[in-house]
Amino acid sequence: MPHREPARTAAHCTRSSVIAALVIVSAAFVGFFIRQSPASSSSSSAAPVDTPHGNHEGALDADHGALPEGVTVFDDEHPGVANLDPDLLRALRAAATEAADDGIEFYVNSGWRSPEYQDRLLHKAISEHGSAEEAARWVATANTSAHVAGNAVDIGRSDAKAWLSQHGAKYGLCQIYRNEPWHYELRPEAVDHGCPAMYADPTHDPRMRQ
Repeated sequence: MPHREPARTAAHCTRSSVIAALVIVSAAFVGFFIRQSPASSSSSSAAPVDTPHGNHEGALDADHGALPEGVTVFDDEHPGVANLDPDLLRALRAAATEAADDGIEFYVNSGWRSPEYQDRLLHKAISEHGSAEEAARWVATANTSAHVAGNAVDIGRSDAKAWLSQHGAKYGLCQIYRNEPWHYELRPEAVDHGCPAMYADPTHDPRMRQ
């Protein structure tokens, strides 16, 4: 039936045209995304990266006491370490030097904090714990915090905390709160008399009622 051949030829041409158009469109999309990829990659690499502690919430924190992971008691370039009370820092470094003989390093999760940073931590704790009363068991106000005064340090890693629990009194370094085995302050009298009894948590500390 020769009269149907033109129809088949026309249909074939139409299908070929559609396929060719799809190939051209697909190539255009691929080219577009290839051109965009380097820019996207560059933007991602330039973006700030959150520190492992997870408590950095803006540029304010870097200069106000928040510390990245891996900071030791010897890292003076960080305000959170450098702004600690000099006597506390000397005791920490003396203890850290001895602990190093046992293969233990003193990492600092938190040291000195500015009032602004302390306020931020307190507001965060209230949000997480549901009330100011419960948050007070973990975070002091800026007016009462030993961290703001430069008189407290939070030691990281279990081996260092265990070492300080056993040997800290020799350097006047004492755990102050039973619920915070990482929080140490300087008590010079502990060198001769041992560390004082711990408070259950900061709400039992008379200094927090000022």
